[in-house]
Amino acid sequence: MQSKGAIKLVAILIALACIYQLSFTWATRNQEKKAKVYAVAAVEAERVSPAFALVSELEKPFYLDSLRLAKERFYLDSITAEKVFLGFTYKQIKEKEINLGLDLRGGMNVMLEVKVYDLVNALSNYNNNPLFVQAMGQAQANMASSRTDFITLFAEEWDKVAPGQRLSQIFGTYEMRDRIKPETSNSDVITVIREEAESAISNSFNVLRNRIDRFGVTQPNIQKLGNSGRILVELPGVKDPERVRKLLQGTASLEFWETYENKEIYQYLAEADNSIKNMLADVEVVTPVQEDTTAVAAEVSDSAKVAQELIAGITTDSLSMDEAAVAKQNPLFFLLNPNVSQGQLLPGACIGRAHYRDTAKIGTWLRLPQIQAIFPADLRPMWSVKPIDASNTIFELVAIKANTRDGRAPLDGGVVTDARRAFGNNSAVPEVSMAMNAEGARIWATMTANNIGRQIAIVLDGMVYSYPVVNGEIPGGQSSISGHFTIEEADDLANVLKSGKLPAPAKIVQDTVVGPSLGSESINAGLISFVIAFLLVLVYMILFYNGAGLVANIALLSNVLFLFGALTSFGAVLTLPGIAGIVLTLGMAVDANVIIYERIKEELRAGKGLGLAITDGYKNAYSAIIDGNLTTIITGIVLAVFGSGPVQGFATTLVIGIITSLITSIFVSRLIFDWRLKRKKNITFDNKYT
Repeated sequence: MQSKGAIKLVAILIALACIYQLSFTWATRNQEKKAKVYAVAAVEAERVSPAFALVSELEKPFYLDSLRLAKERFYLDSITAEKVFLGFTYKQIKEKEINLGLDLRGGMNVMLEVKVYDLVNALSNYNNNPLFVQAMGQAQANMASSRTDFITLFAEEWDKVAPGQRLSQIFGTYEMRDRIKPETSNSDVITVIREEAESAISNSFNVLRNRIDRFGVTQPNIQKLGNSGRILVELPGVKDPERVRKLLQGTASLEFWETYENKEIYQYLAEADNSIKNMLADVEVVTPVQEDTTAVAAEVSDSAKVAQELIAGITTDSLSMDEAAVAKQNPLFFLLNPNVSQGQLLPGACIGRAHYRDTAKIGTWLRLPQIQAIFPADLRPMWSVKPIDASNTIFELVAIKANTRDGRAPLDGGVVTDARRAFGNNSAVPEVSMAMNAEGARIWATMTANNIGRQIAIVLDGMVYSYPVVNGEIPGGQSSISGHFTIEEADDLANVLKSGKLPAPAKIVQDTVVGPSLGSESINAGLISFVIAFLLVLVYMILFYNGAGLVANIALLSNVLFLFGALTSFGAVLTLPGIAGIVLTLGMAVDANVIIYERIKEELRAGKGLGLAITDGYKNAYSAIIDGNLTTIITGIVLAVFGSGPVQGFATTLVIGIITSLITSIFVSRLIFDWRLKRKKNITFDNKYT
């Protein structure tokens, strides 16, 4: 074999890379095991606490189970940004572990669809032209029996029912006047429609992704399915399907709000910090008495209990004595860093920054009635949707001013007619260009005139996406939002601004819930089938081919290592069909070794020496092995490209497995044979029974 040294080096490097990739799965499991131990210890401590005796016997199991899950989640949240393995944080190693599908883990599979028919109809401003209505209806009917996208079908039907007539007369609306002129050709109109539809689907995708990120699901899988307008969402470990359905199907709420300045709110924050400190001190005085009677326990207010629970969450053993003292003296400011620099309040609507694991605690404190009474009645603090630091852990708290009569936003997303990424004059810096209808332009002019030098927040689903400074009154509804945007960030903001433009929210067309018990049973069944198949193959190869069978088994073990390492590094999802694909590739890997060994035995029977027989045996087996595996790879690629769900999972592992099988069957086994021949070791390919 030529270039043995290079092949050996590559094989070693691949093996090390696979071990490295799989080590993240081991590290993740190790941290989750520690979280379980921590949670069990907390549950056992709660069992012997006096307060637990007050819980009814019926509620005790549910209470302890909820406590265990909460403590486990708390432990994992506390180490999310901490380096736990090879300089990586828990969040990073969690993202790098092998990803199990819903059938192995349990959870919810949801298929959502953005109706492209509704999008196109809305772009035409619901035009009632009979020819347009006919073309739309026929295209919709053709969707049932065609794999072509709706817009292409509509274009074909329009050419049939209205040959020679311009689509610009249908789609040249006031909102689309800048992109579709009376003289615009039909092909250009279709291009614009397609871009608008893709933008709307991308916006729905981004809204869903941000909602799911806030839902707190680990390793969700969200993907657009081609040009069909469908979005697949897989949520492992979900325990409340109805909540997920409401979350995913809710219409996006885009709003424009006025804001407070940091200097206008800081004094209230300081007062709230002091009030929370006093509240916690009052609870500490009452707490010893709580152990004696339930009557005294009832005298402690719910809000004080909430505050005490929250401060207990931050004064853990992980804090130093100095930090614990600060947390007790300034509980709010310990979690929420005021927006100051060198002792001076910074300008703007940001009133503080906090780690994401503390945002819920801060929100709970600020919603307490006695704390809300401290702040202006029209203050609504909202968190930024994106982190501001390199580690993606710190979020900003923005002071929203809800100063309208009914408390609603003075302007919502329904007035936005267009938004897109642009570049400023004589500048390569991306910005966002936004247009509004007449009503929106009138309100926008008033808002900007009243807030020159201040910031207006752009809010979607209660999260702040941007809060640009107003440089001057903006009449006419045409605005430009500039900032330190990347091209991707400008595109995202433009999509957010268009979220209320088209009345076509994503609707669930199919959902499936897989229970955790079924997921556990699937894991066990899959592992058992894999282990049994693997062991049977190992035993068979040794019994049939003697010493050479042991070499084949080493190659097979290498194949498993390479296969799982590749699945992990590519981020592929391992499913039950995927395990079936792995078992199949193991069989094909053995088949390749069988072909090679039979060719070697033929050469030995022809009287050739062992070394020459091995060389010629491999050479004569190459064509059969490569031809058989190549046809299977082509089939697997077709299944992976055109299939979805279980079919795609099977195809992915099949293709990767065949490639690793070829590498290990041809190269790894050959390296072992050459190593043994070099040391004059005997190699047997059969025994007296075979």
